[in-house]
Amino acid sequence: MKTQGLPRDKPVVLYDGECPLCLRTVAVLHWLDLFGRLAYQNAREPFELPRTTPALDPQKLLQHMHVVTPGTDRRRAYTGYYAFRWLAWWLPACWPILPLLYLPGAAWVGERIYAWVARNRFRLLPCHGGVCRWPNPGRPVSAARRES
Repeated sequence: MKTQGLPRDKPVVLYDGECPLCLRTVAVLHWLDLFGRLAYQNAREPFELPRTTPALDPQKLLQHMHVVTPGTDRRRAYTGYYAFRWLAWWLPACWPILPLLYLPGAAWVGERIYAWVARNRFRLLPCHGGVCRWPNPGRPVSAARRES
């Protein structure tokens, strides 16, 4: 799927396509996305990412899930807890939990839980065939991908 092939009228969920927990999360989002309102893109394909303002950082894409808002101009990216909260507005199946996501302190707690899960994601689900290695932060994602 090329960048021009990504729909501009749908939010794009960017995920680490080599992370078992990320793949499971995307499967759950597919299941919750009753009306096909979201598009999905593996963040390990750096030349196929949507353009945003500010530009996406390929290394951060491998550390946190991102959601790119729909539109043609000035697309914005949300990360981590805020990406999940933003998605809850787009997925009618999530509307019942929206008020909980805006309770006082929910963002503070949600960010910390998300950060802990992101740091420990390769320990939370089993890895297979060495897929769960982090790329060397000093190299571009494409170089780390070739080694896998």
